[in-house]
Amino acid sequence: MEEKKFDLNSIIGFVLIFGILIWIMYQNQPSDKEIAAEKAKKELVAKQEAQAKADKTKTAVLPVAAATPGDTVQLAKLQQTLGGFAYSATLPSAKEGFTTIENEKMILKIANKGGYIVEAKLKEFKRFEKNSGQLIELIKDNNSNLNIQLQTTDNRTLNSKDLYFEPTLTKNGSDQILTMRLKAGANEFLEYKYILKANDYLVGFDIRSQGLNKVLNSAKPLDLVWDLKSYRNEKGVSIEKRYAQLEYEYGDEKYSSVSDGVGKEDTPEKVSYIAFKQHFFTAILATDKPFEKSKLQSDALIKDEAIDTIYVKQFRATVPLAFSNGEVDYKMSWYFGPSDYKTLKSYDKNFEKIIPLGWGIFGWINKWIFIPLFGFLSSTIGLSLGIAIIIFTIIIKLAMSPITYKSFLSQAKMKVLRPEITELGEKFKKDPMKKQQETMKLYNKAGVNPMAGCIPALIQLPFMYASFQFFPSAFELRQKSFLWADDLSSFDAVVQLPFNIPLYGSHISLFPILAAIAIFFYMKMTSGDQQMAAPQQEGMPDMAKMMKIMIYVSPLMMLIFFNTYGAGLSLYNFISNLITIGIMFVIKNHIVDTDKIHAQIQENKLKEPKKQSKFQQRLQEVMEQQEAAKKQDKKK
Repeated sequence: MEEKKFDLNSIIGFVLIFGILIWIMYQNQPSDKEIAAEKAKKELVAKQEAQAKADKTKTAVLPVAAATPGDTVQLAKLQQTLGGFAYSATLPSAKEGFTTIENEKMILKIANKGGYIVEAKLKEFKRFEKNSGQLIELIKDNNSNLNIQLQTTDNRTLNSKDLYFEPTLTKNGSDQILTMRLKAGANEFLEYKYILKANDYLVGFDIRSQGLNKVLNSAKPLDLVWDLKSYRNEKGVSIEKRYAQLEYEYGDEKYSSVSDGVGKEDTPEKVSYIAFKQHFFTAILATDKPFEKSKLQSDALIKDEAIDTIYVKQFRATVPLAFSNGEVDYKMSWYFGPSDYKTLKSYDKNFEKIIPLGWGIFGWINKWIFIPLFGFLSSTIGLSLGIAIIIFTIIIKLAMSPITYKSFLSQAKMKVLRPEITELGEKFKKDPMKKQQETMKLYNKAGVNPMAGCIPALIQLPFMYASFQFFPSAFELRQKSFLWADDLSSFDAVVQLPFNIPLYGSHISLFPILAAIAIFFYMKMTSGDQQMAAPQQEGMPDMAKMMKIMIYVSPLMMLIFFNTYGAGLSLYNFISNLITIGIMFVIKNHIVDTDKIHAQIQENKLKEPKKQSKFQQRLQEVMEQQEAAKKQDKKK
C-alpha cells in the first residue's frame, strides 16, 4: 500500500510541475507584432543570403518584391539626402552586387550601384599578341562610367552612378533581358534595360522613366554623361594613339571626329551615335532618337611611345535626355567589338564610317576596290594574309600597268626630242618667251604631249595614298603572321635597340628596310630617263640635281616613316616597288623601241600639224600676249 501511495504522490507532483511550466510558457509567448517582426527578419536574412550566393557565383539576381521599409528612422535619414529615391536604398539590392550576362562574343558585368556596365570583355581577341592569354577588355577597373544627373522637384541634384538599382534578369528565347531599376516607389522608377542577343556585339539599351513626373524636375532635360579611358591593347603605342579617336555622326548622316590632342572638344547637334574608337576596337553608343545637343571631349594621355603605358586616351560625352509628358523614353544600343569594316557595316547604322578610309576619291578606292578585293583573297579563297597581300599587290600593279606604259612611252618620246629642244634653247637663249613658243610648236608638229608623262603618274597617286589608309585600318591583319613578322598590323621588329632614336624608334623593322631598298633601285632606274626627258628650263630649278638628291632622300624617309607602321603596309610597298621595277624593265627592253619612236616622230613632222587642243591654244595665246606686252614695254 505504501508503494502505491508513493507512486500516486509522484504522479500528482509531476502534473503540478508540468502545469506550472505550461503557464510560464504561455505568459512569455511573443505577441502577434513580435511574431511578424521576427518573420520579416528571417525573410530578409534569407533574401540577403540568396543575394550573396548569387553575387558569388555571378548568376543573375532574381527580382525582389518591394516591401514597406520597417526602419522609419533610417528611412527619414535617407530622405534627407536622397529625397524620393530613398526608397531604393532600403531594398535588398542596395549593396555592392553585380549581374553578369554573356553570349558567344562577349561578357558584360553590370553593377547594382549605378546600373551601368563595369566590365565589357571580348571572348575572341587577345591583347598585344595572340598568345598573351589576356582577353580584350574595353571596360574594367573603373575606367568607364555612365551617369545621369537627376534634378528633383525638391531642388536636389543626385547622380545615378551613386544610387542603387534593382536588377531583374529574364529571357525571351535566346535573348537575355536585364532590367535595372532605380526606384522611388514600388511602381516609380528610372529604368535601364539591357538586351543581349546570341552571337552579337550589339546590345540593346533603353532608358525610360515611369511615375517620376512628381519626383524629377522636367523643366529641362537630364544630362547623360558617358566617359571612358581607353586601354592600350596593341604592341605599337604610337600607331594606337594615332588611330584612337572620338568619332560621331550628326545631322543628316554627316560624320566627323574630335581633333587629336589635349583638351579637344566639339559640340555637334542632332547626334545619332558616339564612338570611343581605339585602333582595332571600339565602344559605340547609338540612339534611335538623336540627341539634340552634345558636348564631346577627347584628351591624349600619352605623348610618346612609353612601353609601360596603360591608357591611351580619355573620352567623354555629355548629351541631354529630353522629357516627353513628364517622362524620359530613349531606345539606344551599345556596340562593344572590333573596328572591322564588314562587321560594323552589317548593322546598317553607318558604324563603318569610323574606319579611316580617306576622303573623296581615296575613300572611294578603298571602299569599292581595296576592301572587296582583299576580302575576296583573304576570306573567300582562304589565303594566308601575307600571300593575300602579295597577290593583292600584283593585281593592283598589273591593272595599273597600262598607265605605267603610257608614262614611260611619253618619257621615251621626250628623250628623243631632247636634242632638238636643247638646240632651240641655245638658239633663243636671250628670248625665253620665243623659246617656249618654238618648243610648243615642236611638240605639236611631232605629235608629242609634254603632259602625257605627268597625267599617268597623277592617276596612280590616289591608289598609293589609299593604301596608306587601307592597311593600317585592316582589322584582318591583326595578329596574323607572315615569315618573320608575327603581327602584320604592327611593326616587324627583328632587333630591339637598348635606346630610342628620335623619329625612328627603339627597334629595327625588316620589311621597311626591304621597301626602302626597292624604292632606291626603282628611282635609280627611272631617274636617268626622267632627266633626259625633262631638259633644264631657264629660271627653273635644276631637276637633275633634285632627282639625284631624291634618290637617297626618298628611301631614307620611307625607312623612318614605316619603321613603326604595320608590317602589312611595308610588305605591300616592297612588293609594289619590285613589280614596278619588273614592269619598267620589260617595257624598256622589250616593248618600247626608241628607234621606232624616233622614226615615228620624224614622220609626224612631215604631216600637217595636229589641231591644238583648247588648253594648248589658250597657252599659246597667253604666251603671245606676254610677248607683245614685253615688246611694248621695250618701245616705251
